[in-house]
This record gives sequence, C-alpha cells and structure tokens, in this order.
Amino acid sequence: MRVIGLMSGTSYDAIEAAAADLTLDGDTLRLRPLGHLSVPYPDALSTLIATALPPAATTAQAICALDTGIGQSFAGAAERALHELCGDTADLVVSHGQTLYHWVDDGTVHGTLQLGQPAWIAQRTGLPVVSDLRAKDVAAGGQGAPLVSLTDTLLLRALPGTPAALNLGGIANITVVAPGTEPLAFDAGPANALLDAAVRHFTGGAAPYDKDGRRAAAGRTHPGLLRRLLSDPYYRRPAPKSTGKEHFHLPYLQQAWEATPGLGADDVLATLTRLTAVVVADACRAHRVTELVVSGGGTRNPTLMRMLAGELPDVPLRPSDDLGLPSEAKEALAFTILGFLTFHGLPGTLPSSTGARHATLLGSITPGHRPLRLPEPAPRPPSMLRITM
Repeated sequence: MRVIGLMSGTSYDAIEAAAADLTLDGDTLRLRPLGHLSVPYPDALSTLIATALPPAATTAQAICALDTGIGQSFAGAAERALHELCGDTADLVVSHGQTLYHWVDDGTVHGTLQLGQPAWIAQRTGLPVVSDLRAKDVAAGGQGAPLVSLTDTLLLRALPGTPAALNLGGIANITVVAPGTEPLAFDAGPANALLDAAVRHFTGGAAPYDKDGRRAAAGRTHPGLLRRLLSDPYYRRPAPKSTGKEHFHLPYLQQAWEATPGLGADDVLATLTRLTAVVVADACRAHRVTELVVSGGGTRNPTLMRMLAGELPDVPLRPSDDLGLPSEAKEALAFTILGFLTFHGLPGTLPSSTGARHATLLGSITPGHRPLRLPEPAPRPPSMLRITM
C-alpha cells in the first residue's frame, strides 16, 4: 500500500511530506521510503498561526480561517508528494494537521486540537485521508502523545541494550525500549519551542530560529537562569506525560529571565540550548538508556547536539538515518504507519507509552473521489519494523 504522510510540528515552520510503500508480512511491517519534501507555510498563514497560539486569545473566525488555510496548504503538499514522490499513484494520505492547543491540566489531557480540514486534501488528491489521530487516545484516557512512540518501538526492538529514540522538534519527546518491560514514551520538555520564541523576540521577528546554533555558541550558560527553568514541576512528573506551547511559550520564558537581570541575548540562547540537553540527559539517565537514536529539526543545531553529547558522554548518539528513517522525515513516515494501521483495522497506540486504558484505532477517515472500501482487518498488529530500500 502506498501512503503519503503529512506532518507539521509545534515549530509550525513547514509541512513535512513523506511517502512510503508499506506491507504487513506476518508480524513484520515492511516500509520502503519513497522520498520526502518540505513545504513552507505561506507567510500570511504562518503569521495567523503564531497569533492564534497560546497564550494569545483568538476568535472562532480565526479558527475557521486556520482550519481552511492549513487544510489547503496540506492539500498542496499532498498533491506535490503525489506527483513528485509517488509517480501520481498512491492509496492513502495521512494528515497530522497543525496542533493549535493541547489541553493539559495537572498532568491529565482533557482534549487536543489539530487543525487542517482533511476534505481539502481528499478533494485535491482524490484519495482517502486519515486525520485527527490523537483524539481517540485522549478519549481512552491517554496523553494523545507522543504518537511516534509506536514506530520508535517497532524500530528499536532490533537493537541491543536499552535503546531510546529522541525527536527534537518544538518539544523533545523520547521513547525508551528496555528489555523485559513495556515501552515508555513521553515529552521530556522543550527543544526548539523556547529557543525559537526567544530568537523571534530578540530579533523583532527578523529571524525565526538560531541558525546552526551560532548565537548559543557565542553565549554562555547562566547557572541561575538554568536553575530557575529546571525548577518547573513538569520535569518531575512521571511518564507518560505530554506538553506543548500552551506551557512553554514566550511569556513563560520572559518571567524567568526577568528574574535574572542583565543577561545578554546570546547567553539566554545558550542557557535554553543547555536546558534541552540537560532535561533529555536526565531522562536518559533515569531510564538507563544505552543508545540514543536522534531525529527532528534540532539535529541540525550543532551546538545543541554538542551539548547533548557532553551531557551523555557514555551514551552513543546516532541519527535515525542510520536505521533507514531520514531524520527530517521520521515523523511524517511515522504517520504513514499509523494511517496504514488504521486502514487495516489495527491499533496505533501503546497504552504504556500514552497512558491510555487500552490500545486504540486512531483517526477519522475522509473518503476520496471513489467509494471508501477498507481491506479485511489484519489478524494481528506488527511487532517489528523493517526498512527496505
């Protein structure tokens, strides 16, 4: 089955599209990547997303405009993927959409909102679309995140020791697969979320992020600000747990650095980069991780990667590319897997990773141009993922 996966993370800088051929062979899910591409949001839409994200107030009109605009942008990305990656032949599109709000109260997730009306994708491509993948897990008592944990688990099971997968997007999420125990996954804390917010603030919006970590490299970690940031109770919550920009946003950060006067911008960025490295390293030590497989936009920040390696001197770090999953496309490819499982009547979550009461079938399906026909449900879920070329 040929599937297109669409993903836009908490950094909301672009839509990542990936395509893959997937086959279920007994207990093994075989995935052959067909390529990936990145489609930036139009400037006006990106600005509208930024002005609607918490802690900002918004309106029903803005939400409607976002749902339409994001849906149309995702449709354009899907159409490009269909032409450029799939030779105009595919069976399914899976759309994560754009998270606008992840409603967490005292560690419990009450709801989650991803925008991007799938009807635009189905209309543009003619293909059925699986979307709204997080809500079912939340309804079953789960965190609804990180949904990439199933893909991580299937991939890491072939590795020795206690491997973990780390994705460095707006938020840093980790999946740990220890022998003899159920897999565990959780959001460790901010990765690019606070860094990007600080860069936009210090540059008046002229720069969206710290390119190559240069400004952080030019600054010095401020111990007082780092201690203040690390005192956040979130880090002491047990897993499974999830978070987002509802918690880690610019006013949150301003409150911390205003209590530490006299800091230069580069020192703030150095401290925020160190924060991510420390919270990830603390999580890895707590779970006795022996190897870390890293993906996401944060891998392009050499300062962050250098700090992370320094915090974990005895833990080898390697990109997910080494295992066959391109770092920049891993999440989009993970959603091709989740959509494939949904289409074949198989659950896409692990209760130990999201905290749900049971594993759930994920998402809603929007028909394409033809009547919707689902295959016979597969007899059992896969236990292993094999990447083929």
